[in-house]
Amino acid sequence: MNNKAPHIIISGGGTGGHVFPAISIAHALKNMNAEAKILFVGAKGKLEMKKVPEAGYRIIGLPVAGVQRRLTWKNLLVPFKLIRSLRQSGRIIKDFQPDVVVGVGGYASGPVLRVAQRKGIPALIQEQNSYAGVTNRLLAHKASKICVAYEGMEKYFPKEKIVLTGNPVREELIPDPDKKREALEHWHLSENIKTILVIGGSLGARSVNESIMTHLQDFEKKQVQMIWQCGKNYHDQAVRAMSPYSLPNIRLVDFIDRMDLAYAAADVIVSRAGAGTISELALVKKPVILVPSPNVAEDHQTSNARSLADRDAAILIPDEEAPYLLVQKAFEILEDEDKAQSLSKQIAEIAKPDSAGKIAEEVIKLAKS
Repeated sequence: MNNKAPHIIISGGGTGGHVFPAISIAHALKNMNAEAKILFVGAKGKLEMKKVPEAGYRIIGLPVAGVQRRLTWKNLLVPFKLIRSLRQSGRIIKDFQPDVVVGVGGYASGPVLRVAQRKGIPALIQEQNSYAGVTNRLLAHKASKICVAYEGMEKYFPKEKIVLTGNPVREELIPDPDKKREALEHWHLSENIKTILVIGGSLGARSVNESIMTHLQDFEKKQVQMIWQCGKNYHDQAVRAMSPYSLPNIRLVDFIDRMDLAYAAADVIVSRAGAGTISELALVKKPVILVPSPNVAEDHQTSNARSLADRDAAILIPDEEAPYLLVQKAFEILEDEDKAQSLSKQIAEIAKPDSAGKIAEEVIKLAKS
C-alpha cells in the first residue's frame, strides 16, 4: 500500500456482541488514520445491516446463513448460500482491493476471510470468547494475527499468532464516577437505596426473567431498587407478573438505550455471559452475577463465566439453578459490602480499556506489510 490510504474490510456480525466491537475497531482505525477506507461485510437481514450505516460506514450484505440447531428445511439451503457468498466475496475483494481483512467472528466472517486468504491478503481474526468459535478455528491456520480476550487460547490457535488485546467496548460505557447521580435521576431512583440491574438481552433471557417474576413478592418486602431489562419477548408477561404487587422501586423496560446510565446506577448486575458483555462489565467494575445462556454454540458462555468465577471475579449461577438461587444471591451481595468490593476489585483486574486501539494497531501493521 505504501503511500495510499489503507483499504480495510471488517467482516462478521449477527449479534450486538459482534457488531459493536467491530464498529469500535473501525472508529479506532479512523482515529489512527483518517484517510483509511473501511468496508464492512455482514449477513443480510442481521443487526449489522442497520447499526453499521448508523455508525457512518458502508456495508455489503451476504446471503450466508448459519446452521440452525433444530431440525429445519432451512439447513438444506446453507451450502448453497455459502457458495453464493464465496462468489460475492470474490467480487467484493476484487473491487475494493483490501490491504487487510478483519474477521470479528460469526458465520458472516467466513466467506470473506476464506477468499482473502486464498488470494494472499493478510487476515486478522478477533476471537471474543474463551472457547474459540468454529469459523475462527477453521480460518486460524492461515490467519496472520489472532487477537484474543482470554489467556490460554493457544489450545485453539498457533501461539506465535496470538495477541492478547481484550474485547473492544463502546466508548460511552467507560465508567465516569460523576455519572451516578445523573443515572439515578434518569431512572427516577433514590440515592439511599441499593440498585440491582438485570440485563436480559434485547429479546430476553427466559430463566433470568422467570427468576425475577417468581420472586417479585420479595422485592415488595425489601428496600431494594431494580432496573429490569426483560427483552421485548417477555415485556407483557413481566407487566402481568408485577400487577398484583406494589413495586414502585422497579423500572421495567424491554430495551435500554442508555446502557452507560444503567451501569452507573447499579450496585450489583445480573447478566448473561456473552464475551462482549463481560468485557463491558469488567470496565464497569461492579459486582456481577452471570447466568450463562445454554442456547449458544459449544456452550461458550459457560466457559466465559467460569473463567471469571475461577478467579473470584464474578458469581456463576447455572441456567437451571437460576430460578431458586439468583434473587437470593443478588440480595446477599447487596448486604455483604466486603464481598461486593472483592468482586469489583477482581473483575476490574481483567479489564482492557484500549482493546479497540490495540487491535487497530495490529491491523495497520498488517496493512503496511
